[in-house]
Amino acid sequence: MHMSEAPSPTSTAVPADGAASAGEAGTAIPRVLSGIQPTADSFHLGNYLGALRQWVALQNSHQAFYCVVDLHAITVEHDPETLRRRTRVAAAQLLAMGLDPERATVFVQSQVPEHAELAWILGCITGFGEAGRMTQFKDKSSKQGTAGTTVGLFTYPILQAADILLYTPAPGPGERVFHVPVGEDQRQHLELTRTLAQRFNHRFGETFVPPEAYIPEAAAKITDLQEPTAKMSKSASSPQGIIDVLEEPGPMRKKIMRAVTDTGTDVRFDEENKAGIANLLRIYSALEGVPIADLERRYEGSGYGQFKKDLAALVLDTFTPIRERTLKLLADQEQLDRVLAEGAARAGAVARGTMEVVRDRVGFAGRGL
Repeated sequence: MHMSEAPSPTSTAVPADGAASAGEAGTAIPRVLSGIQPTADSFHLGNYLGALRQWVALQNSHQAFYCVVDLHAITVEHDPETLRRRTRVAAAQLLAMGLDPERATVFVQSQVPEHAELAWILGCITGFGEAGRMTQFKDKSSKQGTAGTTVGLFTYPILQAADILLYTPAPGPGERVFHVPVGEDQRQHLELTRTLAQRFNHRFGETFVPPEAYIPEAAAKITDLQEPTAKMSKSASSPQGIIDVLEEPGPMRKKIMRAVTDTGTDVRFDEENKAGIANLLRIYSALEGVPIADLERRYEGSGYGQFKKDLAALVLDTFTPIRERTLKLLADQEQLDRVLAEGAARAGAVARGTMEVVRDRVGFAGRGL
């Protein structure tokens, strides 16, 4: 999971009780929720530029909730110890990239049981055909076949809707704004979330704020270094086509120097005829924060060698400190688990508040305590 214009940045802590904070003139500070699966030993360059860097920026302007979605990671066969390790590695990377537990609620999805509870309730108002039309399910199930396709894979967009709607802004004065950063591949799932929020509100009373897609301007679309017409992806890219955030400097540099280009020598953005160089220019532009046109002028007449060498240095300068901070966080597992437990407690306070309303609206009997 991996949006309208965000307000000017202001430093704001997410209230422990989940109440929406008020900004100037009584306007509620927008909320944002996003999650990422712990399905690999490292995030990659595409994750970083396409989503995670924006998460860090959004914690300054939003009440931010970010989770490692380990429940989603078990829709396919998995090794329990690997999942546990990757969950911590994912969380450590998020913190190393700049997520601040004082400004953002960072937590592990399975540590807030309300996610699964709300998913069941939403599943009961979701049509079978509706769930079956989800493009990602159709794609993955056609590749895996019936024997390899679980009910969890079929219903995971509903769990994703629950992940989001649990953190719906509380009723109060001012506009209630709820953002979810999404890429094009997740837009259909967000539309399902909006549909389910509106359906629940219609049947049981106003409860959820339908979330809005938040797509940052110029979010970098990063492609495979060896297949520049294909998206950089853990499931599809070859090892040489993907740059991992936690990769050693030597292999990282080699991958950039060996990235597929073309028979020319001019560093020019041409998506159709020079897809490899266009991808490298996008990476350079996104990391340095300069327009591609400026880079074209900078490297006019210099050839690919110097351009790639400078890009490799820039990538290493970006990721080496993140790698070092991640390893330091992982070295103190007790402290990392403490940070995640505190995040789960804060997220849980919000989730419990939402579920109290949901249970009452649906008609469940009170616990009588």
